[in-house]
Amino acid sequence: MPQVIVKNLFSKSIHCESNTEKLIDVLLTQTDWMHACGMKGKCTTCMAKVIEGETSLSELTEAEKRFVKLGRLKTHHRLACQVTVTDDVIIETPEQYKLPHLNYSE
Repeated sequence: MPQVIVKNLFSKSIHCESNTEKLIDVLLTQTDWMHACGMKGKCTTCMAKVIEGETSLSELTEAEKRFVKLGRLKTHHRLACQVTVTDDVIIETPEQYKLPHLNYSE
């Protein structure tokens, strides 16, 4: 099964239960991850920066395309509530969405 590594959480490794899971669901099994809109793709608070493995994620959703057009979703950034993990990927929490009660590396 795929593995998600969160580089700036001390390279925390999280194993997926299947290769069809939403990234947010994988992350929430073993860590806190910002998400404010109820995982509907209406905000960008669940954003993840993809370090390696962009091809291991599903295609951009309509919600993500909308945020790209608005300039709120940059290259190598994805919405964790929208993207499906199909293979191994390494991500980081963007600076603006780091949670104050977690310790981050790097």
